[in-house]
Amino acid sequence: MRTTVGIIGGGPAGLLLARLLHRTGIDCVVLESRTRSYVEQRQRAGMLEQGTVDALRECGAAGRLDAEGLIHQGIELRFDRERHHIDFPWLTGGRTVTIYAQTEIVKDLVALQLAEGPPLLFGAEALAIEKPESGSPVVRFLHEGREQTLSCDYVVGCEGSHGVAAEAFPAEVGRIYAHEYPYSWLGILADVPPSCEELIYARGPGGFALHSMRSPSVSRLYLQVPNGSDVRDWPDERIWDALDARFAIDGDWRLARGPITSKSVTRMRSSVHEPMRYGRLFLAGDAAHIVPPTGAKGLNLAVSDVRVLARGFAELHRTGSTELLDRYSELCLARVWQATRFSYDMTRMLHAQPDGDAFEHRMQLARLRRITASRPAAAELAANYTGLPLAL
Repeated sequence: MRTTVGIIGGGPAGLLLARLLHRTGIDCVVLESRTRSYVEQRQRAGMLEQGTVDALRECGAAGRLDAEGLIHQGIELRFDRERHHIDFPWLTGGRTVTIYAQTEIVKDLVALQLAEGPPLLFGAEALAIEKPESGSPVVRFLHEGREQTLSCDYVVGCEGSHGVAAEAFPAEVGRIYAHEYPYSWLGILADVPPSCEELIYARGPGGFALHSMRSPSVSRLYLQVPNGSDVRDWPDERIWDALDARFAIDGDWRLARGPITSKSVTRMRSSVHEPMRYGRLFLAGDAAHIVPPTGAKGLNLAVSDVRVLARGFAELHRTGSTELLDRYSELCLARVWQATRFSYDMTRMLHAQPDGDAFEHRMQLARLRRITASRPAAAELAANYTGLPLAL
C-alpha cells in the first residue's frame, strides 16, 4: 500500500486528521488496531472547547453535534458546603463550552470516513515504523492475519501513549516528562437525568467529585478513590453515598440517583513527549501527551495538534513549503505545557491528599476562595478551561 500520510490510530485525533486531509485533497490511510464497535463505544471525554467545535464544523462532522450538543455557560465549584458559579461568557468575552460525548464524535467521523474515504482499516495493528527519519517511512502492520506494509511520505502516530510511534523515536531524540498522582478516579455512567445544568467540581469530605453529563438522560460522574481501587469494592449504594457527601451544600439541592450502567477506575498522570516530531514522523494527541481529566483538556489538545498538522500538510500541498510542518512541535508544545499546567493545578486544588495533610487542605481552600472572590483569578481559570488560542 502507498499513501501520502499514514495515520496510526482511529480515535478522534486520527479520524479528524484524515477528514481534514481528505477535504484538502491529500490522500491518507488510517490504521486502527481495534474493531469498529470497540472504538465507537470507548468512553472518554465529553467537554469541547470552541476550537474543537469549529474544527468539527470545518470538516462537515458537526451535524449531530449542533443538534444535540449541550452548550454550557460555566462550571460550578463546591467546597465547605457552598456553591460558586464561574460564568465563562462574563469572564472571557463570550466564550462557552459544549458537552458532546467522544463516542458520538467518533461515530460521526467513522460514518463520514467509511462513506467518503479515505481508507480506514479496523483490526490493523501497527507493528513498527521503519525509516522515520528518511523521506519514505514504512509502517509494518498486521491485518486479517497477514503482515503488510504501508509506504508513506509522512506518518502520524495518534494511537495513544503505548504505541509504536513514540517507540520509534531514538532515545537520544525523545524525552518524556511525567508525573504520577497519588489517587485515581472511579467513573460511572448512570441512566438518570443530570442533577445540574453545568458541571460541578466539588472538594468535599473524603476528596474530589465531578458531576458531568453525556445527554439530557445520562449522567457521567467521577469520584476520587485510592490508587489500586477495584470497582468490585464499590457497590452502587456506596458510590451514591460518597457522591452525596462530596456534593453536599447548605440548601435544598439533591443528587438524583439511578441505575449505574458502567464503572471504571482510571489512574491519574501527566506526561509530555518532547519533541513531537522526528524526521517524517509526528505524534498527536495521547501519543504525545497525557493530562488528568480534571481540566477537560485531553481531547481538546488532540484536536489542536491535528489542526496544526492539517494546516501544515495543506501548506505543503498548496505551496510546497514545509515551514509550518517544521514548526509543528514548537507550536503544539507551547499550548500542551499550558494545558498540562492548568490540569495539574486543577487536580492539586481539588483532590484530598492521601496522607491527610492539613496544611495542604488549607492551601486548597485558599486557592478556591481566591478564585471565587476575585474576577482576575476566576478569569484565569475560565480562559484556560474554555481553551487558549491556537498558536498559528
